Amino acid sequence: MAKLKTTYFCQNCGHQSAKWLGRCPSCGEWNTFVEEVVQKDEPERGGWRNPSSGPGGVKVAAKPKALHAINYEEQPRITTTDAELNRVLGGGIVPGSLVLIGGEPGIGKSTLLLQISLSLAGMRVLYVSGEESEQQIKMRAERLEIPQSDCHVMTETSTQNIFRVVEHFEPEVLIIDSIQTMQSSLVESGAGSVSQVRECTAEFMKYAKESGVPVFMIGHITKEGSLAGPKVLEHMVDTVLTFEGDRHTTYRILRTTKNRFGSTDELGIYEMLGSGLRQVTNPSEILISQRDEALSGVTIGSMLEGNRPLMIEIQALVSVATYGTPQRSSTGFDAKRLNMLLAVLEKRGGFRLGQQDVFLNIAGGLRVEDPAIDLAVCAAVVSSYEDIAIPPSVAFAAEVGLGGEVRAVSRIESRIAEAEKLGFKQIFISKFNMKGLDTRGFKISIKPVSRLDEVFQGVLM
Repeated sequence: MAKLKTTYFCQNCGHQSAKWLGRCPSCGEWNTFVEEVVQKDEPERGGWRNPSSGPGGVKVAAKPKALHAINYEEQPRITTTDAELNRVLGGGIVPGSLVLIGGEPGIGKSTLLLQISLSLAGMRVLYVSGEESEQQIKMRAERLEIPQSDCHVMTETSTQNIFRVVEHFEPEVLIIDSIQTMQSSLVESGAGSVSQVRECTAEFMKYAKESGVPVFMIGHITKEGSLAGPKVLEHMVDTVLTFEGDRHTTYRILRTTKNRFGSTDELGIYEMLGSGLRQVTNPSEILISQRDEALSGVTIGSMLEGNRPLMIEIQALVSVATYGTPQRSSTGFDAKRLNMLLAVLEKRGGFRLGQQDVFLNIAGGLRVEDPAIDLAVCAAVVSSYEDIAIPPSVAFAAEVGLGGEVRAVSRIESRIAEAEKLGFKQIFISKFNMKGLDTRGFKISIKPVSRLDEVFQGVLM
């Protein structure tokens, strides 16, 4: 008979303790420990079958192998019709991988995975839902208006029942919606608890690695924006994707926070429509506002997200501080870096910003960390301060140092090419980027500068 015991788990980080604690020693949160009943039993009972077992159910011990003696054949990735997802995953779906997608409620996680399921023509896809009925999934599929494929739907929360169906159905792609609704008989606690999430994830990981079937899981997030469940959940899976965006806007961003098979710098951009998610192939067009006339305090900067160059709009507003203490507010840009750039403008540029309120906004809801937009931020602030509009055909791509110098940035060729493709006539870059740069293939006017005053003389004077 299996042994039962009770253990206390922190619902925030998954820390385990033999007794109740008021404050978690791992994450520091208060009153997060919950008692759960844990059933200790044979690991093989009720879970995914173990193909390494020998006759009579005796498990065969693994033997060490020399690295050069291991045979390896690279398996081709599964390429979907969604170019944004392929980019974020590093080139397509890796067979046998476990992918976790998190995001706020109603952001479009289920819609995205159902859209992928219907678009995988010629592949047997099993969509397992523990949150919606079959009729609700059918209604969403009809709204997507995608031609019917070999996609099968099952509503189930027991992992043991899912594996019984999977063993006979033999899907080529498995989708779980969501991991917080799954429940394993190996653990006596309720669905969504730390021990249940950890056990169910371990079973799906074992299934993915032994069968070679890619598994997608949807995960809930907490009010702080992190994935719900133990922190070990993110360590167990191969890839962690976060679906970001405001439910009141139409654009969504699919970002990689962990990827064992590709880069973590890539992102995909979607537009939420009534018929589903539309891929945004040229995000620079939606990140730049369409204006009838030039406005002061608005500039266009070049940034990189992974291998993709983007032209984004920076908006600045500088006004006299009427309440004594000047305000410094930024949306989508690091506030500390903004304060540093303002100090450089005052010390090296001679602009008296000490008694001015400064507000900065990155249009489109993006969060930018690329230092290449420093020059665009400085130009936007000075443009608003002097109330002189910068021509909309001018772009900027350079970092600003503490000495007021304009520093070089990486991959300047792709930044210039993106600006030229979008119709910009002039781009300011660091003169240190000119070494080795072949300008013969560009029609856009390239302005190399070394200090901030050269930039302001070129566009504001």
